[in-house]
Amino acid sequence: MHRAPHSPPPRHACRRAVLALLAAALAAVPGTAAPAEPAGVPPRLQVSENRRFLVTAEGRPFFWLGDTAWELFHRLNREEADQYLRRRAAQGFTVIQAVALAELDGLDTPNAYGHTPLHDRDPARPNEDYFRHVDWIVARANALGLHVGLLPTWGSYWHSRRVIFNPENAEGYGRWLGARYRAAGVVWILGGDRAVETERHRRILEAMARGLAAGDGGAHLRTFHPRGGRTSAEPFHQAGWLDFNMLQSGHTAESANYAGIERDYALAPPKPCLDGEPSYEYPPDALPPKRPVGALQVRRNAYWAVFAGAFGHTYGTHPIWQFYAPPRKPLWDVVTPWPDALDLPGAVQLVHLKALLLSRPFLARIPDQRPVLAGQGEGMERVQVTRDGTPGSPDASYLLAYFPSRRGVTLATGILAGPEVAGWWFNPRDGRATALGRWTREAAREFTPPAGPPGEDWVLVLDDAARGYPAPGSARL
Repeated sequence: MHRAPHSPPPRHACRRAVLALLAAALAAVPGTAAPAEPAGVPPRLQVSENRRFLVTAEGRPFFWLGDTAWELFHRLNREEADQYLRRRAAQGFTVIQAVALAELDGLDTPNAYGHTPLHDRDPARPNEDYFRHVDWIVARANALGLHVGLLPTWGSYWHSRRVIFNPENAEGYGRWLGARYRAAGVVWILGGDRAVETERHRRILEAMARGLAAGDGGAHLRTFHPRGGRTSAEPFHQAGWLDFNMLQSGHTAESANYAGIERDYALAPPKPCLDGEPSYEYPPDALPPKRPVGALQVRRNAYWAVFAGAFGHTYGTHPIWQFYAPPRKPLWDVVTPWPDALDLPGAVQLVHLKALLLSRPFLARIPDQRPVLAGQGEGMERVQVTRDGTPGSPDASYLLAYFPSRRGVTLATGILAGPEVAGWWFNPRDGRATALGRWTREAAREFTPPAGPPGEDWVLVLDDAARGYPAPGSARL
């Protein structure tokens, strides 16, 4: 029987063990070369002092650019996992969200090496062979600079006919898992696409959260992945163990997720928030009639959410989360194998949002719609604004306005602090910035994005010219 140690080893010893594990695991796989990058663990994450963002232990801003890779541990072998992780790291992603006890018959269908996660479906008896593969993927992701948003289990296993958890074994499993990944670069994501509908469900999750903290010594942040259209704030905002809120805005082609982020952002006490599962992108040549979600909607959800107050955003596409490849049968109208979906437009373009936000002071940023005096729009036409400074004060050093379509909008440019304004149009499709020049600050001014084909979105960037900020999106990532 596998149990967490009563006294976890020192942190430096755990870190050495993680690095040794990566080297040994790579060496054990025929045909897999050792990584060119030095093995390591990305910086430890914590909640910022103002409770709105995540930062590293050194206080540097952390932008969560996640990918839903739910079946990663369950379906890919090590060569495939390496291919996937390398590509996402190169695209600027920072978090990979994956599930230890996976959704798609994860208890009984073996992984790529023939191993199931538990002996006799017993959470007190984890299968060492299965979790060595999880170890390898977590260590490989960390070596590439990626954190792993690690779900201990999908929600089915505490909330349906496939229930294997109760409050007692949930805490033990959490303790064992927490100790195993104590020194790794992970964020714990409890839940797994299920609502908390009974007191028993709540006690199971709270027990697992306690177990994780006991196992890792409180080294890692914890959140909750809810059912579609819901937020972790509904059952757990007041829970002391919940470090930040996660929304699942759902997968429709017209999901205006800014409303959910605004709701979570306004809660007390303040906690960081993000959309951890929005509309999934489909390949442009395979848009299903019921879910025609392409890159434009992916960008809309990302910019709306972040400008409404989220500290980051998660991307997703159906071929990737399930790692579909023939002869396996796909789910959700998927026709494209996962390797061919790695470079979909939305996946490639979201790094521009990360670069834009990090090219301006990040930790002082607030959402603020008050500067929109006319033309804001609603629904899918909503113009969303973020800036830095103090709410209600004309002290912003920059203002960003996301235009999901071409429309004229009047902004209160007097919100900027300096006597002169520098303006830019930032293209979220390619990350390029076009200067508008400098002008004397006015109380208000109307702006209309550049003319172009239908479906083009833009970001207006207004700076206090005296700050001398670089071109938007020029942050070193």
